[in-house]
Amino acid sequence: MFTQNPFAELSATISPEIMQGYVIAMVLAVIIGTVLDMMHKKSAKYFFENAQKASKSAKRTLSGGEKVGLAVQTVANEVLTSSEFANPKRRLSHLMTMYGFILFVVATVALIFGHPTSADAGIWPMIWHIGAISLAVGGYWFWFFIRVDVSCEGVKWYNFNGRGDIFIVGLLSTATFALIWSGTMNMLAFVLFIASSTVLFGSVFWSKFAHMFFKPAAAYQKKCVKADGSNENLPGEYDLTASDVQSRFPDIPEYMGTNPPNMGQGIKREQPHHF
Repeated sequence: MFTQNPFAELSATISPEIMQGYVIAMVLAVIIGTVLDMMHKKSAKYFFENAQKASKSAKRTLSGGEKVGLAVQTVANEVLTSSEFANPKRRLSHLMTMYGFILFVVATVALIFGHPTSADAGIWPMIWHIGAISLAVGGYWFWFFIRVDVSCEGVKWYNFNGRGDIFIVGLLSTATFALIWSGTMNMLAFVLFIASSTVLFGSVFWSKFAHMFFKPAAAYQKKCVKADGSNENLPGEYDLTASDVQSRFPDIPEYMGTNPPNMGQGIKREQPHHF
């Protein structure tokens, strides 16, 4: 099963050209859906306007080398290793899902375009199956145990949250039916596999699919505003015991005294459970 190209047997029923056309259609669906999502939510406009606003309060100008360095840090941390997740279980689940999806998609393209009729397609069938399994394990782990509305809010795992769950349900159903189809060559499983993947790639405008493109941009911008001192136009961090700070903000000594206690780490005192 793991070393056989599942699309080779399918090519006897469906021509490679049709399979390749479907893949191209899904790529176009993702591009169009992402563009429409950006236009509807005005995401790009928000990023540019926020960056311009932050530049006005920047304490220094970043050099080209610094920007490249921050971009490399973003790729290494937020993209490749998902370091933004403080919960190690959430992080591992996300990494399994993300890399499983990448392997699954890349292997699908390689098999359909490079080996559409070859039962023996080298290492690509193994990568296809490993990707689908990793995607399913990471995704189901998240769905049943890690989702914040399930783990912290008492929502039942079978409750479907409309647009909020289209993406993860599309991922899970695509990987699940792909594995069932590969193992049984059952045409009903294949139809459900195609239906699931069509929903996954065709619902970008309504789902959270496009977050994989927006999150790196947001992470990079956050690093830039922190490095140039603009701090996302948020108030600075002050020493509440300093006399000049108390003169500037007279409410501090009035309500907290002249020697305000250290408020500690706040919510960071507890180990995160949902992010």
